[in-house]
Amino acid sequence: MKNWWSLLKSSWHHTLSLLWILIIALQWLSFTEPIWLQQTSAAVLISLAVTAAIEILLPFRILYRILLEAAAVLYTVYRTIQYYGLNIPAFPSERLGEWLPEVFSQLTPYLWFALVSWALMLSASLLVTTKRRILLFIGMNIAAFAALDSFTPSVMWQEVAWTVFAGLGWLVSNHLKTFQLRYPRSWKYLLDYPLKIAVNIAVIFALVILTGVNAPTVKPTLTDPYTAWREWNGDGAPQSRSAAQGTTGTSGTGSARTASGYSLNDNNLGGGFAFDYSPVMSVTSDSRIYMRGETRNVYSGRGWSDNIRSRQTGLEPAEAGKTLENDYAPATETQEIKYTVRMLSNNRYPVLFGAYSISRIDSIDGQEEAQGLSWRSQDGALVINGNSSAAYPKTYVLTSELPVVPVEELSSKSYSDLYNGKDIPGQFLQLPDNFPERVRSLAQEVTSAAQTPYEKTLLLQQYLQQTFPYTNEPDLSSKKSRDFVESFLFEIREGYCDYYSTALVTMARSLDIPARWVKGYAPGEQAQLPDSLALRQGQVVNNNYTITNADAHSWAEVYFGDYGWIPVEATPGFNAPMLTQSESDPEPAASEPPGGSEQDPQQAAGQNAEASSLSVGAWTVAAAAVIIAGWAAYLLWHRRFDLRFLLQRMRSGRPLTPAEKIVAETERWTAYMRRKGFAREKHETLRESVFRWSGERPGASSALAALLGWFEKAKYSPEVIEDKDWQSVYTEALRLRKNLLRVK
Repeated sequence: MKNWWSLLKSSWHHTLSLLWILIIALQWLSFTEPIWLQQTSAAVLISLAVTAAIEILLPFRILYRILLEAAAVLYTVYRTIQYYGLNIPAFPSERLGEWLPEVFSQLTPYLWFALVSWALMLSASLLVTTKRRILLFIGMNIAAFAALDSFTPSVMWQEVAWTVFAGLGWLVSNHLKTFQLRYPRSWKYLLDYPLKIAVNIAVIFALVILTGVNAPTVKPTLTDPYTAWREWNGDGAPQSRSAAQGTTGTSGTGSARTASGYSLNDNNLGGGFAFDYSPVMSVTSDSRIYMRGETRNVYSGRGWSDNIRSRQTGLEPAEAGKTLENDYAPATETQEIKYTVRMLSNNRYPVLFGAYSISRIDSIDGQEEAQGLSWRSQDGALVINGNSSAAYPKTYVLTSELPVVPVEELSSKSYSDLYNGKDIPGQFLQLPDNFPERVRSLAQEVTSAAQTPYEKTLLLQQYLQQTFPYTNEPDLSSKKSRDFVESFLFEIREGYCDYYSTALVTMARSLDIPARWVKGYAPGEQAQLPDSLALRQGQVVNNNYTITNADAHSWAEVYFGDYGWIPVEATPGFNAPMLTQSESDPEPAASEPPGGSEQDPQQAAGQNAEASSLSVGAWTVAAAAVIIAGWAAYLLWHRRFDLRFLLQRMRSGRPLTPAEKIVAETERWTAYMRRKGFAREKHETLRESVFRWSGERPGASSALAALLGWFEKAKYSPEVIEDKDWQSVYTEALRLRKNLLRVK
């Protein structure tokens, strides 16, 4: 037992190295979690933990450890596969030669993942043993994470932070190991004060945490080469999600590695995303409006395959101040709205964002001209010319026409009333040849009670909103169908805006109702104003909306003939602002959700996630603040004597001598005596006062006599006064106080 304990203590640096390597390995597991199967991730994680435990607790010969670890990894994978319900044949009493290959076939490929991970961990612990190798190893991991962050949809800042933390800890433990080998005596002395080491480490990490939390956010002044190359190719907007694009898995849960935002590629919809609340734009408007971006018309079964770049026909130069003609403008009443957009990010988008149908460009960056812009009347989109070298506008003012929808009148219009004689392009009814029949049947079943296109659309909207829960991380483990909509409606049965909007468009088209897919941004949030500023002369002052990447959104637009394109919101919790007009209501009113102003599921889910992460972060920051406060209190106590004489030192411009400190301390204890009722008369010397006080309080006489002696020595004697002498005065003054408190 003693031998084992000695080996364990002597291998402490190897134990710490394994800890740092395990932390880095967990970051790679975090990255691969959305990609690997759950059983693979579990097998690798448990194998690494068991390996680390064997390496730490059994510091014997490496050959014995390797054999034991290999057996442990094999058993771990075997038990993990059993736990996840995979078929493992029972151990036979006969035919062992046939049983082993069958078992190994079931363990493949999980066993190979675990063995490779174990080998990499063990190799790193044995080979990365010097400062130079540690720096190289950490640098390679950080470079790999940075490349994944730049060239994939993954956001790797947390993995990089943990890798840096592990690297710093690894360098510290390596330095302590070197210190132990070079200076064994000093190392033994250092071990006598472990609390000092722990406190200093805790203080350093607390300072780093508080500095990181309170450091101001500074935008980069230089653009990295990859981003510059993408912007040069016209792909500067982030590949992100929520009306966005990303990778999809065939098992497990939807990845939240992709950040929300406006994407440029909608070919493969699905997967999951994490909420990104970085600001994109602010909109100053008297009404709450969706900021419409691009439309998509061609559904491929996986996503929307057409985009602005691929549709170069129908583009006309856009001119400021002139009316922008819309091919499908409503023939009914509209309401004009003018608004100002200020971009808060440096992304370059293919279009300008505007409310519903843009009718006029008022100004671009303060100029009444629209250089580098084209108007596509079929889609109602202001397109940024691809070959234009001009920067994306920072500020622009637009005017739009919002339709006033006569709900009761529209509800009674049949197919023939709406579409007879209308030239409806086939792209608004397009569906792929292999469009699933059961999606078409479901649309017919849901709308069987309706007679008109508008009523059928409302039933589809209600069905999608009420049947499928909203989530930014849909579980894709049950996905089997290759068609995006079919897998959503019958297998995944949960999702976010891309799922609902695509389902509504395709289901409406299957009923011969023209529809198209639209993406842009939901209205965002208004800043809360004090009550005193909320209303001024009966008018609302706060008309400024801040839109973030978390507000990126997609919805459907349905064409109803002379009534034009009407936005339809199928995502639960969202409500497209729309003006409605009924026969009994002569004034148009903005539609609101049944319970008043709604909170977007994005915002709600994001706030919940933010709150949970904030709770962990708050505890960490609070702990760091307590450590720093305790450290500051200790420093104040440790330097209390210097602080006591700080004012005198500032007056004299030099440090006080020990004799001067004794005189100053004498003034303090005599002032204390006066507060306790022992006043010094004007005609008395200090010696006379001390003799009188000693008679009144005999228990304090010895302390008073000692203090008087030190004062007279410092004040009148030529003897040298040292620091230890003034410390003695301080001690006697404390004893005097205790005597006075004890003797009433």
